[in-house]
Amino acid sequence: MKTLRECIADAESKKIALGHFNISNLEGLWAVFRAAQKLDLPVVIGVSEGERDFIGVPQAVALVKSIREEFNYPIFLNADHTYSFEKVKEAVDAGFDSVIFDGAQLSFEENIKLTKKCVEYAKKVNPAILVEGELGYIGTSSKLLDAVPEGVVTSGAGLTSPEDAAKFVKETGVDLFAPAVGNVHGMMKVGHDPRLDIKRIAEIRKAAGVPLVLHGGSGTVDEDFTAAIKVGIAIVHINTELRVAFKKALELSLQKNPEEIAPYKFMKDSLKAMEKATSDRLLLFSGK
Repeated sequence: MKTLRECIADAESKKIALGHFNISNLEGLWAVFRAAQKLDLPVVIGVSEGERDFIGVPQAVALVKSIREEFNYPIFLNADHTYSFEKVKEAVDAGFDSVIFDGAQLSFEENIKLTKKCVEYAKKVNPAILVEGELGYIGTSSKLLDAVPEGVVTSGAGLTSPEDAAKFVKETGVDLFAPAVGNVHGMMKVGHDPRLDIKRIAEIRKAAGVPLVLHGGSGTVDEDFTAAIKVGIAIVHINTELRVAFKKALELSLQKNPEEIAPYKFMKDSLKAMEKATSDRLLLFSGK
């Protein structure tokens, strides 16, 4: 079975991308895994700090590891958006396959300093773990949006520059890099999210020299995904779309079966809805 690093390298060579899907319960995990398994594609499970608090840090590791070992399947666990060295350390020590230190709201210098500290610690504990750094603020919440969040720039000079990306990667030693290229966390209630700067993505990939990760994928138009993957995006994050699918299916299920009290019965439709949403994105990212 390939490692996460090998799966990313394989995706880049084929000009496709891995899907990264956040979960906050067992239904989400099974939905993502079943979608990936049916398509025979590697997949990354993401858990943010809030999702980790809800699931449990060692519990998330145990759940993903149990599926990987039982099915001999390339399913990996990522500590998504982690805002302190202490939380990065917690995830590394627990056995995560990858971790993101998100210093996007810090100064450039402070972001480099703390990201480098995270990289050094992670590699000391486990050289195989992948560490991702982020440069450029794109918001923090995976939710439905009325407007672009305050402080988020979606075009022009406010986006991540190739020069800054190159310096950041060189000085921190990160394995993966997440830029701000027009992407936004969350998903617009009406219409689609801002368009991605495809030219900038290509320039950043060339300058940075490491695989790129696109955060805030929910709500992005399909053609932007396809174009971005072709020029350097190796992993795409999806969260809000799965949350919306889960909630809508759950509401309908409870309306149809108001007397049902068994969660494993009234949540079946939610699992199916999340699996369908995951499958649709995996098909697009893999070009199948």
